[in-house]
Amino acid sequence: MGIAEIKKNTEEKMHKSIESLKLDLAKVRTGRAHTGLLDHVMVDYYGTMMAINQVANMNLVDARTISVQPWEKKMVQAVEKAIRESDLGLNPQTQGDIIRVPMPALTEERRRDLVKVIKQEGEGAKVAVRNLRRDANQSLKDLVKAKEISEDDERRAQDEVQKITDRCIAEIDKQLAQKEAEIMAV
Repeated sequence: MGIAEIKKNTEEKMHKSIESLKLDLAKVRTGRAHTGLLDHVMVDYYGTMMAINQVANMNLVDARTISVQPWEKKMVQAVEKAIRESDLGLNPQTQGDIIRVPMPALTEERRRDLVKVIKQEGEGAKVAVRNLRRDANQSLKDLVKAKEISEDDERRAQDEVQKITDRCIAEIDKQLAQKEAEIMAV
């Protein structure tokens, strides 16, 4: 594995960390409803844990309400229970075989809690990026030990890996700032 391959792999993995962060941030709810909010809610489907979108249709009724319609009538209670017990703080109401999930307005305190959550997510993404940098630098050191590249090449490659890392960390900070502004907007 050469220098170019190490840099390319590292950059790809770092971008995957950023994409993962974007998905995690999308799950953090603001005052508006969106069906992606429930994507990570797991439902006990006859003894197997499944994502809610695999057992029910989800639609937006309005800007603050999601309707969930399980495909099987027997699953209504299980789906409602899964939404209620999720970490989203939602209070679903069942009407026949349709579950309505209203989005409560966010209090100032809840907004601050959500900002703390996204900062933790961001810190996790930064740690992942830094770990990838460390792995890349170790691979470069291994190439020097195997006498496949010179120490000058290693230093140059490490500088380039650091630049990639800096760009990725800046992108993470930008994503966090956008989401924080979205959450704090009243």
